[in-house]
Amino acid sequence: MSGDNYYFGDNVTMKGGRGNTGIVRNQAPAPTPPAVQSAIDELLRLAEDLRDRLPPATARALDDSLPDVTAEPRERHRALLAIAGIAATAGTIGAPVLDAVNKLLELVGAR
Repeated sequence: MSGDNYYFGDNVTMKGGRGNTGIVRNQAPAPTPPAVQSAIDELLRLAEDLRDRLPPATARALDDSLPDVTAEPRERHRALLAIAGIAATAGTIGAPVLDAVNKLLELVGAR
């Protein structure tokens, strides 16, 4: 068995100071379920509509959070809470965005 290589999970190859491949991730990220992707798309559409109706500073805060909606779960959760706060302070014009955030949180099991 000497010389056989078996790789499970991450693999790091170091060859002194040259030829380093870094970390090879031997796992693919889980695909986004269609219902979650649809909810993300709807939220992004609604947030864009809301953005045009917000004061500039609030619109920038919304812009800062939107890219993380498609990030890893921890960052996504943080972004969704920030977007929900912005939508809640916007009043009735933010209600559709707030509803979309709550739907997405339910779909990903964060509620």
